[in-house]
Amino acid sequence: MTERIRNVLFICTGNSARSILAEALLNDLGRHAGWRAFSAGSHPRGEVHPLALKTLADHHLPTDGWHSKGWQTFAQAGAPEMDFVFTVCDQAGGEACPVWPGQPVSAHWGLPDPAAVEGPDAVRERAFLDAFVTLRRRLQLMLALPLAGLDRLALQKQVRDIGRQ
Repeated sequence: MTERIRNVLFICTGNSARSILAEALLNDLGRHAGWRAFSAGSHPRGEVHPLALKTLADHHLPTDGWHSKGWQTFAQAGAPEMDFVFTVCDQAGGEACPVWPGQPVSAHWGLPDPAAVEGPDAVRERAFLDAFVTLRRRLQLMLALPLAGLDRLALQKQVRDIGRQ
C-alpha cells in the first residue's frame, strides 16, 4: 500500500530565504515518509538569497533549481492541493492569503529574517544558520506527530504550538 503524499507550502514575503530553507529541509527530512514541500512569497524577490544557498550547501542539501515565486502559483487550477500551509515570516503572517482548496491545516511559524541582518559575513551567516536550525527543529517536531491519532482540531493546535516554541 502506498502512503498518501502530504503537501506543505511555506510562505514568506520574498521567498528568498526562510521559506526556501523550510522547503529544502522538509523535502530532505520527509522524503521517505510521504512529505512534499513547496515555497512561495506574497511579493517574491525574484532570486534566492546567496546565503540561503550557502546554508543549504553547508548542510549537504541541493542548491540547484531554486527560484523565488509568487503564491499564485499554488492557488491556480491544477496546482498540488496543500495539506499544510505555514507562514514563516511576520509580514506574510498578517497578509490576506489566498483561499487554499481543501482547507489545509495552517500555522504561523514566524522567525527573524536572516536576510535583514547586517554586519560582517560571520554575523550574517550565523543568522541564516539560526533560521535553518529553528526550522529543522520545528519540522522534526511536526514529523514526529502521531498524525493518524489526531483529529483536525488537535493537529491544528499541535502545529500552531510548534511555531510558538
